[in-house]
Amino acid sequence: MNRELLMLVEAISREKNVERDVVFGAVESALAQATKKLYEGEVDIRVAIDRDTGNYETFRRWHVVPDEAGLQLPDQEILLFEAKEQIADIELDEYIEESVPSVPIGRIGAMAAKQVILQKIRDAEREMLLNDFMSRGDKIFVGTVKRMDKGDIIVESGRVEGRLRRGEMIPKENLRNGDRVRAMIMEVDLTLRGAPIVLSRSAPEFMIELFRQEVPEIEQGLLEIKSCARDAGSRAKIAVLSHDKRVDPIGTCVGVRGTRVNGVTNELAGERVDIVLWSEDPAQFVIGALAPANVQSIVVDEEKHAMDVVVDEENLAIAIGRGGQNVRLASDLTGWKINIMDAAESAQKQANETQATRQLFMEKLDVDEEIAEILISEGFTSLEEVAYVPIQEMLEIESFDEDTVNELRSRAKDALLTMEIAREESVDEVSQDLRDLEGLSPELIGKLAAGGVHTRDELADLAVDELTDITGQTPEEATALIMKAREHWFAGQE
Repeated sequence: MNRELLMLVEAISREKNVERDVVFGAVESALAQATKKLYEGEVDIRVAIDRDTGNYETFRRWHVVPDEAGLQLPDQEILLFEAKEQIADIELDEYIEESVPSVPIGRIGAMAAKQVILQKIRDAEREMLLNDFMSRGDKIFVGTVKRMDKGDIIVESGRVEGRLRRGEMIPKENLRNGDRVRAMIMEVDLTLRGAPIVLSRSAPEFMIELFRQEVPEIEQGLLEIKSCARDAGSRAKIAVLSHDKRVDPIGTCVGVRGTRVNGVTNELAGERVDIVLWSEDPAQFVIGALAPANVQSIVVDEEKHAMDVVVDEENLAIAIGRGGQNVRLASDLTGWKINIMDAAESAQKQANETQATRQLFMEKLDVDEEIAEILISEGFTSLEEVAYVPIQEMLEIESFDEDTVNELRSRAKDALLTMEIAREESVDEVSQDLRDLEGLSPELIGKLAAGGVHTRDELADLAVDELTDITGQTPEEATALIMKAREHWFAGQE
């Protein structure tokens, strides 16, 4: 029988073109499954076949676990102190094995053995095909729609399958069996049976890779796509940079009579693409990203990583776009929060900010409106600036003498110290459940405390715009934080 086993393994190995060890592993698995049926409970069985003689041994084994952990699987585990009574030098995560009678191969049942062996071989073949496919380094998966699987589309390329999830398809795109499809390879998930390659047609990376294929200058390193933002199937923006002054980045990507950009557009169901010149200057980059709208002025807030962009009435709708699409894509492309406003709104916002600064100086520095106005007109916007800018800069202000400057700096430092003490006291009042909330940094906790938010429930009760005003976060970040704070409200509910 052992000789017949070796001959069977050899024959299957040659027929299926898989390693002998894979076939031996399948037989061992089949024998182990058959042995388990002789026991009550979920025992752990290991079978070892000698690759040269065909002889095999069967062992029941127990996993060594920490004493304090207890036994989660009593039929498969043993506590460390009990294991040491049998083997003195045994360690955690090792196994204690006990030899048990082996099941004759003839009792496995031909069908059961065959099924296990063939499944092991299929898995091995699948892994070999997948490894061969991935070794080619392709970023775009080209295949044919094979079938639908719970809303996902299974795409076949040779004998390898990819999975295009519903959320990664282009909206309103109707793919049918037999259709030719191209999609970006996003990841390989071996837990997905049959189709382990996860695909996307809506990801920005897919558009970048399509341009790379259409525009040889990108592959040559003359051009670089710095970023991409998409509303899949509708509109997209890409930012390009030329590393050669002789190469026009926008014209090169468009191509003669639009051939290159049209090649990308046609692949993406007519998705319109705006090609933007990337710039190291964030303000200039944002101006380009908002095209075709014309920008009048920009105010940059480095601390909040945001920009107030002023446009005239005629360009207001263009800058915002239908449903806010243009400004949203521009924001995603540049990484800056963009606030679109007209001249009147900008003037009102500046007036409000100036009034707030005036009140701050009058209250904290204990000065009259005239002194506050002088500071504002000289470009001072915070107490920190009054306290710590080089003294020579303040001495250059004609309205101030040296005594006035020193007194203002002293008052500003005292005010900052008082505010810091008050802030620390406020932070001390923050509840532990809020401090323990995942995603809250000490800086955010300080901002919440300053805004009067001291408990997790108070954070959970906030509206998104209220939280963004307190912390300066983006609406997406604020939404995620509020939902995190609300999780305990729904704990235990199904």
